Amino acid sequence: MNVQKSARKATSDDIIYLDHAATSWPKPPAVLEAVQHALLHESANPGRGSHRMAVQASRTLLKARQQLARLLDVRNPVDIAFTANTTIALNMAIFGYVRPGDHVIATMTEHNSVWRPLEALKRSTGIQVTYIPVDACGQLDLHEVDQAFTAQTRLLICNHSSNLLGSILPAAELAQLAHRHGARILLDIAQSAGHIPVKLQEWEIDMAAFPGHKGLLGPQGTGGLYIAPELDLSPWLYGGTGSQSEEADQPSVRPDRYEPGTPNTPGIAGLAAGVQYVLDQGIESIAAHEQQLVARVWDGLSGIEGLRVLGPAADEPRTGIVSFVMEQQDPAQIAFQLDRQYGIAVRAGMHCTPLAHRMEGTLATGAVRASVGYGTTEQHVDQLLEAVQFIQRTVN
Repeated sequence: MNVQKSARKATSDDIIYLDHAATSWPKPPAVLEAVQHALLHESANPGRGSHRMAVQASRTLLKARQQLARLLDVRNPVDIAFTANTTIALNMAIFGYVRPGDHVIATMTEHNSVWRPLEALKRSTGIQVTYIPVDACGQLDLHEVDQAFTAQTRLLICNHSSNLLGSILPAAELAQLAHRHGARILLDIAQSAGHIPVKLQEWEIDMAAFPGHKGLLGPQGTGGLYIAPELDLSPWLYGGTGSQSEEADQPSVRPDRYEPGTPNTPGIAGLAAGVQYVLDQGIESIAAHEQQLVARVWDGLSGIEGLRVLGPAADEPRTGIVSFVMEQQDPAQIAFQLDRQYGIAVRAGMHCTPLAHRMEGTLATGAVRASVGYGTTEQHVDQLLEAVQFIQRTVN
């Protein structure tokens, strides 16, 4: 592609998609086939009937749970509750576990799906919240985290990888810190699940929220929450489950307790196919591929005058996210030009993480975020770099 050509109309057939941190695209063919098969042959309501189609729908959900348990290192698949997205999973965990008078510790790189529920609980129940800053590379000072715990601290919330900086936090060490103080840990794995190894059991994670539509390559409208077997969250939603229907309270059995209402069986069927694709490729192989690509992005962008790259250096652990700002240029305008002139899809703005932007000094403008995925190639990266260089030259 000659990026110095005048604007042309890009279609989904030739788009260079670098917005995988928002949602993965394109989906593996098996995902599309699984959704269609479920709509055609498994459209009954799982857990609500004993006829063959309902039983098959239930098997589809079980298969997806089993595959997720294998990928995320979960001993019992029923400890995974399906949700429509990570946002709902995080809300389930926060509102289901935090009580009036509690103290919660979170980081300054949390998504609004954490920040807003915590601020709502501060207003409505008077909980206390401490937000721990990160350094320029997105890393926490573990001593500072340790010092933040009080006798009232009930929960530590951390994103495994920042959706602005791409930095990766030490989940196992943070879990140890929380447990040493008698608290629990909630890990947001929205940007790590399907991209890098996640070992919830080994790391002794108490709760973990994940999306189905990002690194797991499933459809939008899918996700879930892992809940350690010894934890009993107060249900966030109440309704029909197909089990213990004579009781006024939600069922005590998992996963029914946390899954009221008709589930998204076609979406979960697609999610199962996406997870199977990740398992077949190997998470280590995917991580190595994306690390190589993101280093190429970082190196190329860092060499452009007047451009600042956020987050860790290329040789530091990170997921496939590289965000940047350019002097005298609105990030939204850069993203618009990349899309309309060069057919390159990135994201600009706040990325739903204003606390992180506040720390980076980009709260007023936001940033441009390019994020690689399983289908990204070196050619895609080079076309991005050439386009950004041309935009920068035309500005200056």
